[in-house]
Amino acid sequence: MFSYCSDPETLGTFAWFSCYLTTGVHMSFYVAFFKVLLLLAITAPVALGFGFLGAMAARSRVAPLRWLGKIYIAIVRGVPDIAFFLFFVIALDQAVEYLRHKVLCPDWQEPIRQGSDFVVCQAAKMPLGNAPQYLHETYGFFLAVFTFAIVFGAFAANVLFGGMRAVPNAQLETAEAYGMTHRQTFWRVLVPQMWVFALPGLSNLWMVLIKATPLLFLLGIEDIVYWARELGGTKTSKFTNYPHGDWRMWYFLFLLIFYLAFTRVSEIVLERLMQRLTHGQATAGGEAQRKAAA
Repeated sequence: MFSYCSDPETLGTFAWFSCYLTTGVHMSFYVAFFKVLLLLAITAPVALGFGFLGAMAARSRVAPLRWLGKIYIAIVRGVPDIAFFLFFVIALDQAVEYLRHKVLCPDWQEPIRQGSDFVVCQAAKMPLGNAPQYLHETYGFFLAVFTFAIVFGAFAANVLFGGMRAVPNAQLETAEAYGMTHRQTFWRVLVPQMWVFALPGLSNLWMVLIKATPLLFLLGIEDIVYWARELGGTKTSKFTNYPHGDWRMWYFLFLLIFYLAFTRVSEIVLERLMQRLTHGQATAGGEAQRKAAA
């Protein structure tokens, strides 16, 4: 922080705000934006991977695998996101600690379930109680990433499954008539074309994923919503050198502008991607491009 910030009461308005916006807690607020972007950067491809595996399983010729894919899609899509996030994170965390407890503390005699408490030995804690704070935050963050990927992977699986079914069956039959195996037909004909039909649904899913990032706050992660609420609340001179009234409206207005700008950039990128994918394709988008070029 600047040296002249040591006595905020003597500062002018501009200097006061420059000092106020560069405090340590505000730096945490700015880092929280990086957390949101990192969550999206990791979750999107992982969720797409879960979705692709789920879609492949749902259209598998092996009945148990097909049932597993459809059950995964149906169950996750049928449970409210908030309920699934709150349940799955706790269940996954306790499952990891339970397995570690069985391996690391075989001589433990007390029951793990003690009423409403879940008690394991200290060596089984994830992370360990004496671990640095950044390990606790990293562990919680990746639990959140995995949970997001599971949830949005089910929605992506449903979209990709529909995209696969939208590819004309005649093209698949023609490929097999030319001697392609089922696997070759899948990877060389079906997969390249399904993206054209799936991209509108995946684009919408990306927008929903962006809007779902404030759920990090419910998972105990100090995200931008957490810091906007904390920093915007009324602060008195007893607790801070920068007292102010209730500024939550301004902080959340800043978040609103951030999300609107981010989604607008996403729309532009996705539109250009759609134009590239539909170029030369026998779809409404491809036909519109041919007419425009004529």
